[in-house]
Amino acid sequence: MRLKEILRTATQAWSPAAHHPTYLALGTSAQQLDASFNTTSALEIFEMDFADPSLEMKLSGSITTTHRFHSLIWVNFGLGVGGSAGRLVGGSDNGTVTVYRPEGIMASLEDAIVGESNKHTGPVRALDYNPFQSNLLASGANDSEIYIWDLNNFSNPMTPGTKAQVIKPLEDVSVVAWNRQVQHIMASASPSGKAVVWDLRKNEPIIKISDHSNRMHCSGMLWHPEVATQLVLASEDDRLPVIQMWDLRFATSPLKVLESHTRGILSISWSQADPELLLSSAKDNRILCWNPMTGEVIYELPTANQWCFDVQWCPRNPALLSAASFDGHISVYSVMGGSLSAQQLASVDKISASFDAMDPFGTGQVLPPLQVPQSPTQPTIIPPLKKPPKWVRRPVGARFAFGGKLITFENSKPPQQPSTQQLPGQVFVSQVTTETEFLQRSRELQVALETGSFTSFCQAKIRSADSESEQDVWRFLMVNFEDEARVKFLRLLGFSRDELERKVNNSIFLNHNFELKCRTQHMVTQQNVSSAFNPSPNDLPFSVDTDGLITQALLVGNFEGAVDLCLSDGRFAEAILLAISGGEELLKRTQQRYLAKQRNMVTQNWRDIVHSCELENWKEALAALLTYAHPEEFAQLCDMLGMRLEAGGSEKQRLQACLCYICSGNIEKLVGCWNQHRDCTSPLALEDLVEKVMILQKSIERLRSEEVAVKSAILADKLTHYASLLASQGSLATAMSYLCKTRVIQILRDRLFHAQGERAQGPQPPCPYPKAQTRAAAPDHTPAAVTQNPQRPRGHHVPKQLFHPPNAPASAPLGFMSGPPGPPVPPSSTSGNIPMMHNPGPPPPGFIPPSSIPSTPPAMPPNMLPGGPVPMFPSVPHSQGGMPPPPSGTYLPVGPGYPQGGPGAPAAKPFSGPAVPPPPTGEVLYNTVSTATFYFPLPQVAAVLHFPPNGLRCRSLKPLSLLAQLLQHLPTERVEQKDIPAEHQVLKHTFDSLVQRCQLAAGDPQTKRKLDDASKRLHHLYDKLREQALSPSILSGLHEISHCIGSRSYQRGLEVHTQVVTSSNFSEISAFMPILKVLMTIGNKLGV
Repeated sequence: MRLKEILRTATQAWSPAAHHPTYLALGTSAQQLDASFNTTSALEIFEMDFADPSLEMKLSGSITTTHRFHSLIWVNFGLGVGGSAGRLVGGSDNGTVTVYRPEGIMASLEDAIVGESNKHTGPVRALDYNPFQSNLLASGANDSEIYIWDLNNFSNPMTPGTKAQVIKPLEDVSVVAWNRQVQHIMASASPSGKAVVWDLRKNEPIIKISDHSNRMHCSGMLWHPEVATQLVLASEDDRLPVIQMWDLRFATSPLKVLESHTRGILSISWSQADPELLLSSAKDNRILCWNPMTGEVIYELPTANQWCFDVQWCPRNPALLSAASFDGHISVYSVMGGSLSAQQLASVDKISASFDAMDPFGTGQVLPPLQVPQSPTQPTIIPPLKKPPKWVRRPVGARFAFGGKLITFENSKPPQQPSTQQLPGQVFVSQVTTETEFLQRSRELQVALETGSFTSFCQAKIRSADSESEQDVWRFLMVNFEDEARVKFLRLLGFSRDELERKVNNSIFLNHNFELKCRTQHMVTQQNVSSAFNPSPNDLPFSVDTDGLITQALLVGNFEGAVDLCLSDGRFAEAILLAISGGEELLKRTQQRYLAKQRNMVTQNWRDIVHSCELENWKEALAALLTYAHPEEFAQLCDMLGMRLEAGGSEKQRLQACLCYICSGNIEKLVGCWNQHRDCTSPLALEDLVEKVMILQKSIERLRSEEVAVKSAILADKLTHYASLLASQGSLATAMSYLCKTRVIQILRDRLFHAQGERAQGPQPPCPYPKAQTRAAAPDHTPAAVTQNPQRPRGHHVPKQLFHPPNAPASAPLGFMSGPPGPPVPPSSTSGNIPMMHNPGPPPPGFIPPSSIPSTPPAMPPNMLPGGPVPMFPSVPHSQGGMPPPPSGTYLPVGPGYPQGGPGAPAAKPFSGPAVPPPPTGEVLYNTVSTATFYFPLPQVAAVLHFPPNGLRCRSLKPLSLLAQLLQHLPTERVEQKDIPAEHQVLKHTFDSLVQRCQLAAGDPQTKRKLDDASKRLHHLYDKLREQALSPSILSGLHEISHCIGSRSYQRGLEVHTQVVTSSNFSEISAFMPILKVLMTIGNKLGV
């Protein structure tokens, strides 16, 4: 791309690489005339100001000369010394060699010329300086004259060899060039195509090169910038327009011939920054850039239709080059390409400035502004080189890759010997391991998981634990793999039956009178009681203490008062004995008061015990649960005790809570509690957590005899981080075994599988990216597949004889038995009377899915319902009229927990009853009167059978038989709704939780109405999440808003909300973003 241009017919020379700023010196060219036939000559220096987008060059200085130039070079001799800019040396047409001071020319000083010599007898066409000794200068002229000049003593040049050693006949010297690697080697060439290599130490030629065809008219010669024995020769002959590459070790023929020009070559230039870039200009009006190693043309400059007689690379900026043409243009180009838009605008402005905008024709009348419609023009883009040049390429590089791989490369220097092929670069792949202890512990865990040696693994962890609390955690985990786990849990808590029995026996042996003293104490107690009824005159306490008051109450016959005093003083046995004498009514009330005080232990109300016990006595409470708690309540009670300890706040109590969660087998609670009081960001701390979680999970799988999937967002995040750490250390196969099935983790699984290559084991994981399916559109008459919310035809309905439901109130509770109510179903927004199932959610615990209901109901007693809870203790009395709701303490653990009762618990015996025949077909199902009314939801039926959204009200003891018959008449078409992706479930949980908190805290009706409207409008957001119809930027903003709501940072959430709204398409977010702002405003106002 052309950057600068000036109208001059001149020979050019760039300032040295060390000089700043970059200058271009131009000397009037000899044997060339312009259209004005001007015979003056000058030496000018121009500054390259690339900050200016125009093509003009800034003139820094000039000097008038008495002669014109055949050659011009800028030497870095004395550069930087005393402000020196080096030396400019020019060879003129009259044989004069003149030395100039560039700083003198730019300052217009009179002493700009520092040296001048007329030794040569003809025009000086060749000049070059020694790159190692910048004071040495070589010049060539007619009759094979070659002089070596010393700029320190310019008056006495030396001659390499004698004229007798030069090839006869004598010729003009067109080129001289110093070797770029060896300072005493120089070469010269003549137009006849002959080249001579000189050894200046011996002052004699050492080798002569010539082409056998005798058609090689040499116009240029250059040494290889890096290989000392290689040089190139350019031919000006139109019959042989080639560039020959020679190697002095094989000087019988050219090493390589570059053929692409169609006419003779006028000039060549070899880039000192990249040996793979060689410029050539020829009579075919082309400027080509070659790769001499391959002989390929890698770039062609766009030039005018004129010959370029001189091209040169810029030493300071290797991407720049200058070209001098016979039409009087000196142009500066860049081989890195670019856009010409700035230059096009500058040229337009220049044309406009040439005219007077007010009165262009001098008529005295101002012309109106010209309004020309400007069509948008595409900017002209100039492409760069086909391959990156050396100064852009990195000599060395390193980059970490997935799987702990380190990729390194090094671009070695080209070999000094000739090669027909370019050596390929080498890339090294190595495995980097930084966490050796982490990897070792991970391997030990993996061995334990694969071999099943969990007990030995736990024992090793106990031995290596550095604290007592860590040992306790591993002891509790190890007990899960042993028999009689509950007994061993008690032993770890310090309550061993064997130890207690041993202590009792020791006490008996140490004190032989223990039993006698007990009996004596019992007799004394009986005597005290009898004395209360028959006091002797000498033993009647009339004091004002409790004993005296009891005696006085008995003396006056106030048994009720005496009983109250005994109960208040904790004398329960005496109170019961006195109540016996006070009558049956007093005895009954006393028994009730006694049982009320001892209710928890007597009635085994362990929930109240867990809620009311002191946290310092957590061991006693856990021991009581291990000994007496019902199997179906054990896990929930342990979790309740653990949550109380976790809420205590101290690190010790949180560790105690972890022990409770281990007993209950609640992995999710264990991970959450451990994550709160331990920093799991470091690899070793994360390894501690993963070891405990995997061992606990294996113990649960051992008891359940099936795999357990833990649905915990925190655990999924930790396992993802853990797998990433393993992958970064090169343990790819192990990392795959810890990943579950979320979208983010599926992407990581896919990367891990393909990173293993041929070593990958197991089936390939599914592709985590959506696949685009293209197919022809279906005809208009083809019905579309119904995926969600299908509309039923108006004429389709269920036979009327099956349903005679009474009008259920709108506030009828939703749910079956005492299960929790399901989510409310919003009213339908479609036409017709078919309610839409917007978000049915999971069925309540009492609901039996259709696939589990047989066509003929199984035999069940009249007072039992299928799906209801089976009593663990059949001896507990219950009502005969209907099945009472289960107690609030009933806990049926589902998911990744222990079976009912935890480790070591006895299996529950199923309850069997008499068989009951199925109801006869065709009977009216709503005429049975019962003492209980049941409501059960129909999640998939209500949208099809025109049921009210609150469910059916059935005054019958056989609702599931009704449900079985209803499901038999369902059509084959089902209403299906996609689930919200797992990575976006946190959005629904956070927003719904905020609505619930605000509804509990709101007091005024207006706010409650807003919250009800918000709850409905949030479903639009959930629908878009299910359909994955939101852009990544909106999803990112929603997750950041969710994080702000979770941390109560509502102001920050409103700022993020504003950013999302302003940067997104409002039609995409208008259905839910306004209500999110209302929600956060209400939450901030209520402080929830």
